[in-house]
Amino acid sequence: MHAMSETGTRTTDPGRRRPARERLLAAAARRFYADGVTATGIDTITTEAGVAKMSLYNNFSSKSDLVRAYLDARHEEWIALYTSRLEQAQNPRDGVLAAFDAYADHAAFAYERGFRGCGLLNAAAELPAGDEGRSVVRRHKEQVERLIAGHLEELLPERPEDVRTMAEHLSFLLEGAMARAGLEGDGSRLRHARAMAAALLDRL
Repeated sequence: MHAMSETGTRTTDPGRRRPARERLLAAAARRFYADGVTATGIDTITTEAGVAKMSLYNNFSSKSDLVRAYLDARHEEWIALYTSRLEQAQNPRDGVLAAFDAYADHAAFAYERGFRGCGLLNAAAELPAGDEGRSVVRRHKEQVERLIAGHLEELLPERPEDVRTMAEHLSFLLEGAMARAGLEGDGSRLRHARAMAAALLDRL
């Protein structure tokens, strides 16, 4: 599991002190997800990371820069989960469902204060219109839809319009399920969404 995870799981040698940047990102991940971006101050992050405030500014130009790094790292964490699921896929249909499985895997992490939904969308909801962080989240969500579309292209090689429509529908299903799962605090909605997606794919 990725070192950024809010579970606190470490991938580095426990006998070696991690670099300040890594500790700051891990602390930010825990606090931003549990408490929100706006409610989490720099002092809280540096205290939890066990580093001086100057160390934070040596690694990040501002809190906004740290937020963007958190968003990128969290997405990369999901990509790693998706890639792991994709390695088990036997066909393009399984590839589509790997995206749903990876969202469910993210929901299954042992979060400090429970599962609260998509960390990217939670953060974006707190950021003002025009903030670069919102653009970061948008790009990441567009990538998820493109990944789904890539598998659909293999399933429907002569139907590009159907691929675009189905990719959009499945993306809406996935993100909507994630939103409901976050409100309810568990991943059951994501599992239901996967079953719905599988049924839709079986009708193609």
